[in-house]
Amino acid sequence: MQTIQKPVPSAKQLAYQDMEFGLFLHFGLRTFYEGYADFDERPMSPADFNPVNLDCEQWIRTAKEAGMEYAVLTAKHHDGFSNWPSKYSSFSVEASPWMDGQGDVIREYVDACRKYDVKAGLYYSPYDGSANFYTQDAKAYDDYFVNQITELLGNYGQIDILWFDGCGSEGHTYDWNRIIGEIRRLQPGILIFNMGDPDFRWIGNEDGVASTPTWNVVDSTDFSILTDEKEKLGAQMWLPAECDVQLRYNRISWFYSDEDEHMVKSVDELMGLYYLSVGRGTNLLLNIGPNREGLLPNKDVQHLTQFGEEIRRRFEQPIASIAACKQEGRTWTYAAQEKHLIDHIIIQEDLTHGESVLRFRLTVLTEKSHGRIVVHEGYNIGHKAIIRIPTIKVSGVILEILESDGEPVLRDLSFHYAG
Repeated sequence: MQTIQKPVPSAKQLAYQDMEFGLFLHFGLRTFYEGYADFDERPMSPADFNPVNLDCEQWIRTAKEAGMEYAVLTAKHHDGFSNWPSKYSSFSVEASPWMDGQGDVIREYVDACRKYDVKAGLYYSPYDGSANFYTQDAKAYDDYFVNQITELLGNYGQIDILWFDGCGSEGHTYDWNRIIGEIRRLQPGILIFNMGDPDFRWIGNEDGVASTPTWNVVDSTDFSILTDEKEKLGAQMWLPAECDVQLRYNRISWFYSDEDEHMVKSVDELMGLYYLSVGRGTNLLLNIGPNREGLLPNKDVQHLTQFGEEIRRRFEQPIASIAACKQEGRTWTYAAQEKHLIDHIIIQEDLTHGESVLRFRLTVLTEKSHGRIVVHEGYNIGHKAIIRIPTIKVSGVILEILESDGEPVLRDLSFHYAG
């Protein structure tokens, strides 16, 4: 009888899951058009693109200080405006007054990522509203697609992530074999998001939340906010999920607006999103639209900075970790040297050989009587499970793996009191 091997992650997929938290940057010609929506039919002119104080270092320095490990910048959104001087489009920064047409947002962004040791990602919309041959000549558009991707992946050194947005591509056929072949040739180590030959996938909503359980192995992906249809993968694959969400509430656009500063999410809500994304084993990609000067707005910076500080305050200094636990079979027991308060338990599975845990139970040993009280039962652990419980003083904690696919291995188990 043939043994079916379960999907396992590649080294770069494991590294991606360790990144956990990234900055999404929607910036381009649309930044200069208030209220401009996706697929808006109003014309735009590169003459209006002029971020006179563009400072990509401010963007990436802010991300780094907030604890973000990677960033993703819109190189080209659905409108087709290229944030670099593309030889294959006149609809680009080269046609703008910014830096007398000599500027290159991608170059400044990538250089900033390298300076602050943040992984550099580029968003590229396969759909292009500026290319009149998009719907008329599929071969010509594939040529254009490959040529632009070759510029982005061939002229700026190492690019860590290529983020494909499927919005607008419903029903369109791309020559993915050719496109992916060029991408993998130019950047063998790159991570591709959600389309073509994906290494990680979209969670399926723009709210920044993962459902429970969210498994790492799937046989299809959601690829567009405009359809409920899924893209079949042909086989089960290891594809960790990423949750994307805006720092501001804005139903029209992910780009900067003058009208929504009062809707910057509070640190309390951002922490809620963190629990429902990173705390459920997925990555969190949080969007800010740089303003028309080319800077992250002050209020957004303030909230993002405070968010990063709160994450560190709650989780950076555990009371104890897996080294203080005793393992017996599929049970890990923590006996506190001194009774103490806890309100969070964080579990990480070692995913090197795939995902094993299918169901688990957490029990606390109470302070006075050492009674066993079940405080949580869950499904997958995956990369990370952050379990919040009401504050309780304990003499110990027991983790039991109730069901698994193979022998479970833990990477870490830690106990926290955030107060």
